[in-house]
Amino acid sequence: MSDMAPQASPAGHDDSPGSPVRIGVLAPLTRPGWTEAGQQLLAGVELAVDEVNESGGIDGRPLELLVRDTAADPQRAEAAAAELDALGVAALAGEYHSVVARAAAGRADALGLPYLCTSGVLDALTDEPTQWVARLSPAQSVGWRLYADFLLDAGHRRIAVAAQPSVYWAAGTRIVREHVAPRGGSVIELDPVALGPAGVCDALADSGATALLLLVGTPEPAVPLVRAVRSDPRLGEVLLGAPAGQPEFAQWAELLGADGAGIPFLRYLPARLGELGSRVEGLLRQRLGAAPSFVAFEGYDTVTVLAEVLRTHGTERKRVADAWPQLAVEGTRGTVRFSRAPGIGVWQWAWPPVQITDRDPAAPDRFRVLRTAAP
Repeated sequence: MSDMAPQASPAGHDDSPGSPVRIGVLAPLTRPGWTEAGQQLLAGVELAVDEVNESGGIDGRPLELLVRDTAADPQRAEAAAAELDALGVAALAGEYHSVVARAAAGRADALGLPYLCTSGVLDALTDEPTQWVARLSPAQSVGWRLYADFLLDAGHRRIAVAAQPSVYWAAGTRIVREHVAPRGGSVIELDPVALGPAGVCDALADSGATALLLLVGTPEPAVPLVRAVRSDPRLGEVLLGAPAGQPEFAQWAELLGADGAGIPFLRYLPARLGELGSRVEGLLRQRLGAAPSFVAFEGYDTVTVLAEVLRTHGTERKRVADAWPQLAVEGTRGTVRFSRAPGIGVWQWAWPPVQITDRDPAAPDRFRVLRTAAP
C-alpha cells in the first residue's frame, strides 16, 4: 500500500484567494496516439471546466487546465506527470491509452499526486495497491469477458486474434482465451506484423476460425487488415471484431465506408442517457461538430468528479486522495462511486455501463446497440 503521509506542498502550489485551481490533463493529441480519442477526451474535459467556472469555480477560484500531449508514449506521460506535479496541480486526470495511463498512474503514485484515470482499462493500472489513483473506466477483464460471452452466444467457438506486441493486447488475448476455454472455445493467435494483411487472410482461412479480433492500432494496421479480409472470398462468413473500440471514431467510417460496418466493439454508455447525459450530449455535439463518443463523456465525468472533490474536501492533495471512497457524484452515465474491486489496485467505479455496438451495414454512420451489459 502506498504511503499516505502528508506531502509537502509542491513548488508551484498557490492557495491564495482568487488563484486558479489547476488540474493536469494527459491526452494523446498527436500520432502515433489515437488523436481522435484525445480530441474527444479533451472536448469533454473542457466543457465540464467551462461549466464549473460558470457556476463559481472552486469556492470562487477558477478551475484551470494544464494539458499535456502524451502521443501514446508512456515515457512522455511520466515526464508530464512530474512536470505537472512541480507546477502545483491539485490532481492529474485523463489519458486514453491503457499502457500510457499505467505509466502515469505509477508516477502519480510515487509523487503523491491524486490521479483520476479517464479511459485506461488495464486491470493492473499500478504494480501495487494505491490510495492515490482512481479510475472511471471499467477494468479490461470486465468488458472483454462480456465481449467474449457475446461471441460465444453468437456461436463463435474458434476465435482468431490479430494482435500487435503490447501489454494491453496481450492482456486482452489472455482474458478472451481464459474465458472461452472452459466453455469449449479456443483462441488462435496471428501475428499481423510478420504475416501482413494477405498472410493473415491465408492463416485465417486455414484456421477454421469464425471470428477475427483486431487487436491492433488504427488506422495502421487495422484499416488494411479490414480491407484485406472483406475482399477475400474465402472469409465472407468470418465476423470481424474490435473490442478496443476502433470503429467508435469517425475516421474509421471515413476510411473504410461499408467495409468498416458490422464490426462489434465495446463502448461505455448506458442504454439511454438521462437528463444530464442528454444535455451534455447536445453541448458536446455543438463543440465537436459531430456526435460525441463515449470518451467525451468520460472526459466530462472526470472533471465533474474532481470538481466535487475539490469543492467538498479542499485542494490539498492528501484530502483529495482520501476522498475517493466517500464520493457519490452524478455523472452523464450514472452515479460515480469508487470502491475496492477484487483484483484491482486502484479506487474503481464498479462498474460503468457497457454496450457492445457496431456500425450499421445499411448506414455506416449510424450505430447499432447489439447488447447492453450489466457487469
